Amino acid sequence: MSYKTLKKSSKSNARLGLLKTVHGVIKTPFFMPIATRGSVKAVTSDELKELGAQVVLANTYHLYLRPGLKVIKKAGGLHKFMNWSGPILTDSGGFQVFSLAHARKITNRGVEFKDDVSGQKHKLTPAKVMEIQKVLGTDIRMVLDECSGYPVSQAKALEAVDRTTLWAKQSLRYRNKKQLTFGIIQGATDKKLRQKSLEEITSLPFNGFALGGLAVGEPENKMWPIVGEFAPKLPDDKPRYLMGFGKPHQIVQAVKCGIDMFDCVIPTRNARHGLFYTWKKSASISRKTFYSELRIKNSQYTNDMKPIDPCCDCSTCKTYSRAYIRHLFMAGEPLALRLATIHNLAFYLSLMKKMRSAVSLGKL
Repeated sequence: MSYKTLKKSSKSNARLGLLKTVHGVIKTPFFMPIATRGSVKAVTSDELKELGAQVVLANTYHLYLRPGLKVIKKAGGLHKFMNWSGPILTDSGGFQVFSLAHARKITNRGVEFKDDVSGQKHKLTPAKVMEIQKVLGTDIRMVLDECSGYPVSQAKALEAVDRTTLWAKQSLRYRNKKQLTFGIIQGATDKKLRQKSLEEITSLPFNGFALGGLAVGEPENKMWPIVGEFAPKLPDDKPRYLMGFGKPHQIVQAVKCGIDMFDCVIPTRNARHGLFYTWKKSASISRKTFYSELRIKNSQYTNDMKPIDPCCDCSTCKTYSRAYIRHLFMAGEPLALRLATIHNLAFYLSLMKKMRSAVSLGKL
């Protein structure tokens, strides 16, 4: 068995677990920094290890297009290519393809699309997505699914659910013992469709399950009822993954709903725009107000010699002042992006540690 539950909270649906992969055991709940093209923007693999990242997420679609499978295969797989010895999860690339609404065609056989850079035509099928990820050699493979956007009609959402189930069954023909394969539940914000998708996908022998299509623009008052109801319904003996999610307080709430795995561009993307996440002293992570957002480009930090976050021990906070980092941003210096990304990733990874500790101590 690849997943083991160590402890369940008595206060919520939060839980602690271990997820075993070929490249290491991952403590749950965990956050995956986004290494879309085999790189977390602005930081090295060694720096990710120093920050305590357990696993990273790479994108099948982008790596298939550039540099291509021949290059990665020659390198000995994605781990060696990007010099990362820990586990890697690869998504199917389906979301990226479906976002190319003007340049793709979806049928039950797969997705035909044009490369958004070269214009060359490509086709992704459930089998091809599995084969690409086999060549990449990643630890966790996501199957090809159809992600409904927001808003979406019930008819379109139903079509996506049925196609996702069809593709899930086809994908399972290409399982192997070295790689874990996860199924994805779709259904937009329609509870009946979510239930249908959940019953169909969880009846299949996947190693884990994800809730997809819940970070695509829908308001929180439509998203949380789905997460709150369906996260606890996912199999108890398998890891639970909420795809593309979310802000710090949202991740805490999702863990309390029973989610184990997260990925999101928020910490790294916001870092590149000068937004830092900082801890509030003595604030409990169970409250939404446990952190602040510091916008370093604001003029109030021009002469501020304090670290970004006095409560953080990352290399950025131990070494540089707010005034200096603001100067780097205002001067357009690339170092600004590195320092900001290091801090925000440190914040998110520290948050996951705090949550694991809180669950262990019965406080979350």
